[in-house]
Amino acid sequence: MSAAVEGERSGRPPRPPGPRRSALVAWCLYDWANSAFPAVILTFVFATYFTQAVARTPVEGTAQWGIALTLSAFAIALISPVIGAIADQGGRRKPWLLCFTVLAAFFISMLWYAKPEPADVLWALVFLALANLAFEFSIVFYNAMLPDLTDERRMGRLSGWGWGLGYAGGLVCLVIALFGFVDTDTPLFGLDKETAEHVRAAAPLAALWYAVFAVPLFLFTPDRPKTGLGKAEAVRAGLKALGATLRNVRRHKQIVRFLVARMIYIDGLNTLFAFGGIYAAGVHGMDLTEVIYFGIALNASAGVGAALFAWVDDWIGAKRTILIALGAIILIAAAIVLVEDKALFWTLGVMLGVFFGPAQAASRSLMARLAPSGMEAEMFGLYALSGKATAFLGPALLAWATTAFDSQRAGMATVLIFFITGFVLLIPLKEPSPNAGNGACR
Repeated sequence: MSAAVEGERSGRPPRPPGPRRSALVAWCLYDWANSAFPAVILTFVFATYFTQAVARTPVEGTAQWGIALTLSAFAIALISPVIGAIADQGGRRKPWLLCFTVLAAFFISMLWYAKPEPADVLWALVFLALANLAFEFSIVFYNAMLPDLTDERRMGRLSGWGWGLGYAGGLVCLVIALFGFVDTDTPLFGLDKETAEHVRAAAPLAALWYAVFAVPLFLFTPDRPKTGLGKAEAVRAGLKALGATLRNVRRHKQIVRFLVARMIYIDGLNTLFAFGGIYAAGVHGMDLTEVIYFGIALNASAGVGAALFAWVDDWIGAKRTILIALGAIILIAAAIVLVEDKALFWTLGVMLGVFFGPAQAASRSLMARLAPSGMEAEMFGLYALSGKATAFLGPALLAWATTAFDSQRAGMATVLIFFITGFVLLIPLKEPSPNAGNGACR
């Protein structure tokens, strides 16, 4: 099928010959790069270190960690759609992506200075929030590049491969953190264990990982050309376009339904990610080394799941893939909250990881298929908003339940509410068929 005919059927402008394989690999490699932050900082190493060593108590540290992520989520929700709409008017994505990548790496590296004492709680939380802010902004423009790199019938595979590579990146970075710094008698570079330098080193490691492996995207993956608008014009046009989108939201009913459903279930996923290591340490008595081993196992299973379900996405559709993943997560997460045995917790955790990747990768490919041509960055800005507009609810509800019942198990149980609600809201969605190539809805 010619590019012109396919473009006409899909509602997008004719697509020029696709980018080289090296450009696609470089794009996927950005997932490998940025995965160090959620895996090493948000979930396993630094999150556990903060609650166990920096904060006064694990319960207090859990609540403080949740508050910091909540505040950054508010800023992400407010700003992401605006910068996305402005970027669509300017055309290019990579300058924005470069800016936020550099900022994220810098803020992550500053966590090195958070020593194991309560006086450094504020320092750690401020730079955690700033790093999360820059990280999420970078993802807006990274995701917005997806529709320009492949057609609707292959978006599931490219998105899934990216997620799979991302989990692999998090896995390798965790292994380096574990055997190079945390679980060794002689940490690299002669780091001092008395001041937890061997654990704090996870921050500069994650920052360097992010910065170095992001480079291929900027070298090999093509960007959209400039539209010719100046910066001031792009800002005005972007704000105007975003306002028009919000005023005419009824024209995008399927997108709205998807974003609302995703807003709920991704809150559950993000909360699970942010507090998974903390929960393992507090409820099952895992020390930092064991939490990292658990993180390695979880990332390995998640990477396999994302890669395998990439074909399922293009075969049966992103919506059905998400529903399968959410259904499995609900059942397994409920069991995890109830189990007392650590070995069984390990087994269920690895099973749970298999469905993390598909839920996220298929969400990205579904948004790419639903986004109108020329509005990708704006739509992925709204996509980011949907991931953060209620992001305070997950950590806040978990923190409240943890404090009210003096139980981390009770706090973690609250994530089930988000998965079940998102599952139900997604069921009526009509999505473009990835196999028809004509934008027909299922």
